[in-house]
Amino acid sequence: MEIKITSKQIFTVLLVLAWIIFVGLSIEAGGFLCNAFFTLVLNPEGAKHFWKLVDLSAVYNSNKTYFITISSLMVIVAILKSVLFYRIIVILSDKEFNIEHPFNIKLTRFISLAAYISFGIGLFANWGATYVTWMASKNIPMPSLQELRFDGFNVWLFMGVILFVIAQIFKRGVAIQAENDLTV
Repeated sequence: MEIKITSKQIFTVLLVLAWIIFVGLSIEAGGFLCNAFFTLVLNPEGAKHFWKLVDLSAVYNSNKTYFITISSLMVIVAILKSVLFYRIIVILSDKEFNIEHPFNIKLTRFISLAAYISFGIGLFANWGATYVTWMASKNIPMPSLQELRFDGFNVWLFMGVILFVIAQIFKRGVAIQAENDLTV
């Protein structure tokens, strides 16, 4: 007996995974934001155990502006990742989404938006990585790029470019499909 997996089943699994990732990224973004606020306003000792035991106390004690900058970049990257997965959830939950006719305006806009968001994640993560390297050159002890969620910025930039190319292909596909519909 052969088990046949349909596109609908695959999209359902992808939707569930997107929800799980979205919730995790949203919690992380909220954690970064709340911990930054808590450290700056209520308790400077919060920098020692910023998020998941990341120690930013050396940055905080060195210069509050450095701390605000690094925290802001962490929050921006986390929020952009959450927004990307939210948009994935929206497109997969759309009742009008039809994989049988992929060349449509909605999907083209989604791919374009995903390209811009991915590129934005790459840019802000690169900015964060560069900033961390600069602070380390000033002999400020810094956590790793992975702990700060700035690692892999080049992959996000690459994905943004690839998605932008795919969006242009889809845009052309929509135009060709519209021409064919008019000639019938």
